[in-house]
Amino acid sequence: QVQLVESGGGSVQAGGSLRLSCAASGYTVSSGCMGWFRQAPGKERERVAAISSDGKPTYTDSVKGRFTISRDNAKNTLYLQMSSLKPEDTAMYYCAADRLGTCSFRFITSWGQGTQVTVSS
Repeated sequence: QVQLVESGGGSVQAGGSLRLSCAASGYTVSSGCMGWFRQAPGKERERVAAISSDGKPTYTDSVKGRFTISRDNAKNTLYLQMSSLKPEDTAMYYCAADRLGTCSFRFITSWGQGTQVTVSS
């Protein structure tokens, strides 16, 4: 049974930083493509970042230069380091594993429960 558990969210002021974690069980984080998504109320879900099995990261334009996706294979944990946070980053953040391992996320093996990130002015 695959389970992804996010943590590390919270409330910060603009310009602050947070590090989100996604602890995986029943799934090896280095075995395929994993990503972070976010969704704000009334908005569509947006892919924020992804990392392939070979470690190649991709980001949506709005977070490039500010967010870094990484993984710790020994801990079997995915991370999202968020810096220079802006109010528009406010959303529920979710961890996901690509079923096919292609980083298309057309099919998703598992979603986490999400962790809330709130950035105030």
